[in-house]
Amino acid sequence: MYKKSASGDVPVISKGSCYLENESQDMLPSKKGQDHDRNGKVVLKKKVTLLRGISIIIGTIIGAGIFISPKGILQHTGSIGMSLTVWTACGILSLFGALCYAELGTCIKKSGGHYTYILEAFGPLPAFVRVWVELLVIRPAATAVISLAFGRYILEPLFIQCEIPDLAVKLVTALGITIVMVLNSMSVSWSARIQIFLTFCKLIAILIIIVPGVMQLIKGETQNFKDAFVGKDVSVMGLPLAFYSGMYAYAGW
Repeated sequence: MYKKSASGDVPVISKGSCYLENESQDMLPSKKGQDHDRNGKVVLKKKVTLLRGISIIIGTIIGAGIFISPKGILQHTGSIGMSLTVWTACGILSLFGALCYAELGTCIKKSGGHYTYILEAFGPLPAFVRVWVELLVIRPAATAVISLAFGRYILEPLFIQCEIPDLAVKLVTALGITIVMVLNSMSVSWSARIQIFLTFCKLIAILIIIVPGVMQLIKGETQNFKDAFVGKDVSVMGLPLAFYSGMYAYAGW
């Protein structure tokens, strides 16, 4: 059944899918794979389920830093005791940062993350600069570090007896970035499935590290904690680098 729209120019099917009532005559008909919200606008289907959302959050919090940073912290501090001190200090600083962001999220109820918070506090120019720095420097650098770690860990079992060639690491890294880009471009569902799989892999890897360590402590293997602060002296340049490695591991806050 046809009926006249409010403007009287465009016929609207009352229960059809050609045009929705209250839409302008310039809006395209609805297509398969899209939903309509309550206002009649065309929106994308919701593909991120509860499990996928949890895996994205866990994957953001537990990144590659936890597998890369321990070596750098121990290297720059020179002793087990000092490295544990740096880990504790970085954890406290990250806790304060997380609490600040929790308060910002409850006070400024808008999406956009850093951009929205800087926009509300300092205006459009600093927010604009922050977005472009994120786009051109921060995200590419973080992606490069994570991808290089991925490439090295993938090749590690194949080069147990020798050093991994840098060219092989770079090739696997480039291949990994390309695959992730293609998957995200082709299908949200497939990228979410890969995210779930990789999240479980990270959790299993962390459990493999933590559980045997706790078992050794229970058995009384505490000789590494005796004279924990004995080692090379911490240099003026080494301590900031150690803190940087620790904060990178806690960057998920």
